[in-house]
Amino acid sequence: MSATRPGRADAAGAGFRAPDPGSPPLDGSSPVPDGVASPPAGRRLQDGADRVRASLRAVARSWRRSLQFRTVVATMLLTSVSFVAVGGFLSNQIASALYDERFDQFSAEARSALISTKAVFRDSSATDRDTTSRLVLDSVNAIVGSRTNAPRQAMLVPITGNEGLFIPTTVTQDGATAGMLPDDLQQAVIGGQDVYWAPITIPVTQDGDPDAPGIAFGTQVQLPPERSPYALYVYYDLSSMQATLDYIHGVLWLAGVVLLLVIGGVTWYVTRSVVLPVGHAASVSEKLAAGQLQERMEVTGEDEVARLGASFNRMAGNLQDQITQLAQLSQMQQRFVSDVSHELRTPLTTVRMAAEVLHDARDEFNPVNKRSAEILFDQVERFQALLADLLEISRFDAGAAELEAESVDIAQLVQHAIDGARPLAERLGTDLSIVSAGSRCIADADARRIDRILRNLIVNALEHGEGRPVEVHIACNPEAVAVAVRDHGIGMTPLEASRVFDRFWRADPARARTTGGSGLGLSIATEDARLHGAWLEAWGLPGEGACFRLTLPRHQGAELASSPLALPPAASEGRAEAAAREYRHGAPDGTGTEARESNATQ
Repeated sequence: MSATRPGRADAAGAGFRAPDPGSPPLDGSSPVPDGVASPPAGRRLQDGADRVRASLRAVARSWRRSLQFRTVVATMLLTSVSFVAVGGFLSNQIASALYDERFDQFSAEARSALISTKAVFRDSSATDRDTTSRLVLDSVNAIVGSRTNAPRQAMLVPITGNEGLFIPTTVTQDGATAGMLPDDLQQAVIGGQDVYWAPITIPVTQDGDPDAPGIAFGTQVQLPPERSPYALYVYYDLSSMQATLDYIHGVLWLAGVVLLLVIGGVTWYVTRSVVLPVGHAASVSEKLAAGQLQERMEVTGEDEVARLGASFNRMAGNLQDQITQLAQLSQMQQRFVSDVSHELRTPLTTVRMAAEVLHDARDEFNPVNKRSAEILFDQVERFQALLADLLEISRFDAGAAELEAESVDIAQLVQHAIDGARPLAERLGTDLSIVSAGSRCIADADARRIDRILRNLIVNALEHGEGRPVEVHIACNPEAVAVAVRDHGIGMTPLEASRVFDRFWRADPARARTTGGSGLGLSIATEDARLHGAWLEAWGLPGEGACFRLTLPRHQGAELASSPLALPPAASEGRAEAAAREYRHGAPDGTGTEARESNATQ
């Protein structure tokens, strides 16, 4: 209740207002909770803070991931705000009506009692102290004894402050003093002859309740025989009315909490009936994405959710049929390639033998036939290489490729691959060299597959190196072995890098090739690297050359975290290092940039 000014009793109804719901008592004091435990200290405080943070994180995670949780919480929050607004309004109206009605009644009763007592004192013929004292006691007790709707007490206070001269302060309730009366009320009584009022706080009521709200009315009277001025007060104990208002507040709060729980339960049930099928659809979708094409939603009823489930099941069935058809078609294609490749081996062997006979006897032919024999021999060689690559790819597609790992020296495999490519390097006039950080780099690997990868990379670098030097870098650490093949030829563009490992793709289909590749070299190298759990990466810039790097784990089953070699190797790179971009194929992150196609023969 706001501070109240003393006013005339006959116009005071407009100045008195009941307290708002949940406001402190009428005296303006604030309730102090009992038995509040002091907060824990040290480790216990830290543990409590950790639990609070964990709970907040769990709530935030549920808010982000659960539509049902968000709907229920949002509904309960909005309902709570609405209840507080409506309940506060209703409570304020009830309190105002209750106190305004009682105030008008108390004001009339107090005014009547004070005026009648004032007349008694004025008409009294008392001439001594004892008579006046008895008159005061009888009059004050008569005020208290009157029938009222609330406990009423009276108090007579000398205005001069010199109580020893005649009648001292007289009260009808033990413990009541003039100090409980507001100063502004006392000053109004001293300065006027009308009836004034103000809210007060009663220290102790007759029932023993401390700090009870009340309302006091006062006026100035004159006691016989000297007509000394005194202040006569009447005050009412409003604790019963406050208890009634508190009970109404409690009922409103209880009804609000029950209503909130009911609304929350209804919202949970309604949203569950919608969210549960959606969650089931999400679960079925994840299983379908994982390859479990036989999964379907359970459909019950004929409502919108049931129609959604039926449509989802039809969609899943169509997808299953199409995927099954595509899988069968893919298997047929793989089987066709494998069967054709196998069937071609025998006639190709015969053709190769005939081509070798013609090639060996080409010196006896005229120039035209001699050239034809040479072309036939070269194309048969290329055809045989293509057939071998197709057979290898078909094994990868069928999942029949197996790794025969053993401890091998990668440096020796590099040397072997370089020795095999040395004739091509001499024919192209290319300087082919090894740059090694150590003499031995032992790793668990399939020597045949690693040798095939290295030969593809080296021949690829020789073909595109434009006659410039080609370096093969070798380095190792306790976890991995890396081999990088660096050339300084035509380089690559980002578009070429994005497709360099595709089957049968060439950066320039019209470009003449010295050896003639099958278009499957890097694709096979990529599959070989994946069998080892290795990385096959490429870097390149147009006009700056290219670099292919193979990184192998030293032990099978180990996860690669980094490579012992930079890409391109820093020792051989003098330009454009800041602008270089990397394309990683077969790395765990699946990222990459520039690379170039390699169709080298095996």
